[in-house]
Amino acid sequence: MSYQVLARKWRPKSFETLVGQDHVVRALTNALEQNRLHHAYLFTGTRGVGKTTLARILAKSLNCETGISAKPCGICNACTEIDKGRFVDLIEVDAASNTQVDAMRDLLDNAQYAPTAGRFKVYIIDEVHMLSKSAFNAMLKTLEEPPTHVKFILATTDPQKVPVTVLSRCLQFNLRQMAGTSITSHLQNILGQENIPYEPTALHLISRAAAGSMRDALSLTDQAIAYGGQTVNESEVRAMLGAIDQSYLYQLIDALIANDGNSLISQAKAMEERSISFDAALNDFAQLLHQIAVAQTVPESVADDLPEREILLSLAQKIKPETLQLYYQIALLGRRDIGLAPDEFAGFTMSLLRMLAFTPNESTSAANNRPSVSAATHAPKAPSAAPISTATTQNTETRQPTTEANAQQESYPQEFSQPQPEPVAAASNSGSSFNGNWRGLVDELKLGLARELAKHCELVAYDENSISLSVPEAQKHLLSPNYQEKLGTAIAQYFDKKIKLQFSIGGTGNTPARQISQERAEAQANAENAIEEDGFVQALINDFGATIIPNSIKPI
Repeated sequence: MSYQVLARKWRPKSFETLVGQDHVVRALTNALEQNRLHHAYLFTGTRGVGKTTLARILAKSLNCETGISAKPCGICNACTEIDKGRFVDLIEVDAASNTQVDAMRDLLDNAQYAPTAGRFKVYIIDEVHMLSKSAFNAMLKTLEEPPTHVKFILATTDPQKVPVTVLSRCLQFNLRQMAGTSITSHLQNILGQENIPYEPTALHLISRAAAGSMRDALSLTDQAIAYGGQTVNESEVRAMLGAIDQSYLYQLIDALIANDGNSLISQAKAMEERSISFDAALNDFAQLLHQIAVAQTVPESVADDLPEREILLSLAQKIKPETLQLYYQIALLGRRDIGLAPDEFAGFTMSLLRMLAFTPNESTSAANNRPSVSAATHAPKAPSAAPISTATTQNTETRQPTTEANAQQESYPQEFSQPQPEPVAAASNSGSSFNGNWRGLVDELKLGLARELAKHCELVAYDENSISLSVPEAQKHLLSPNYQEKLGTAIAQYFDKKIKLQFSIGGTGNTPARQISQERAEAQANAENAIEEDGFVQALINDFGATIIPNSIKPI
């Protein structure tokens, strides 16, 4: 007997064995048990999620000799013939090969005749979106009022191309992409019954490469069995898929944590010697960073049987959340721009060096000398604004300049500006007090991500030891404890003394951000007026019919 591929051999033959589409199975099961049958169904979803399989199971449920049931017997003549694909009253049509109106008319002409052997004549039209406009028009009348013995089951990967007149006549079910855990579990079950040894990590790689398609996963498993000689091993699956060895990625992250540039370049060269795709490496690196972020935020969501569970949880403890987000953004931008690099190696290593350059300097001395922040409960002085939170910043006895603010410039990640080493401004403001110029103070402060909070604050009141600020309602999301702490620390360092910050929501909105926006708008308007009043420009307009393109005018 010839070999039968896994995707065909293990094709589900009942609703109970169908994986990953519980929402559709539930709806169809209830309809069959209550005998509330529609004349037309539309199954949508990406490749390999079970559209045609579900259609065949539904056809068996409708024609099983034991009666209409959500649990067809599977042994009667109708069930076995449908499983073999030769039931006379099950007509499967590939719309991609029969797009013309004549083929549809021939099909519908036979619909009026009673079924030969079954209870219903079932038409399964796969990739229905490929039909021509004339073919859709030909089937509309029959689709709207078909004979009682006819059922239509349509399937498509692109429902946007199906006319709304057809969609409105069908019950539509959207089949989801398979979850990676569901694919892995199903593969384990199949390989166990096939008595084929496997490594769990190899199945995780296959499920990830399948991208939600069970059929693709089974095809890749067939390929892995052939490649590995009746075994499914991690190393062989990686070689087959061209996947990146995760150990390289972990070593890259360890080098970033250790601030070890030599190790980064050495690992990149080792990857180049193995002819590893650096575009795929950046993609896998971004995926790993996402997994670490999930483990960091919701550790209980990391599956217990995930091979990388322990190392993910360990890395989640070593990397600060903001640094992790920084790495992820650089990896995405690096993959986007890798085609513009001189070569893939240069693009990949430049992305790693960017991560290294923009990693905040978390040296022990800087951490020990960072000003502490304690909570206070004083209400803000502005009577019209509701208090949100207050923070008191207290300077330590000794301070050392830190490069953390420089490492997180406001222009990142759009421009990746090189941080310029500058002395801490507090040296020239030691013992001075705030003069009420909030915008000027914001411009002087060395702020990183907290600059957005400072720019959207309006000065309400101040004295020698405290500053009250209000934030507009639209920007209240900036009032995170982390941003408040960073802003308070920067102000305490600038004045070299204890400053109490009080925040509230409301105010008139006269913030530095609004002032800057108004100034830019005024400069733009002045530039446009200057161009329109220019004599040379007017001559061009009058003599040659020239027109001014407003978007091309930029103030100098």
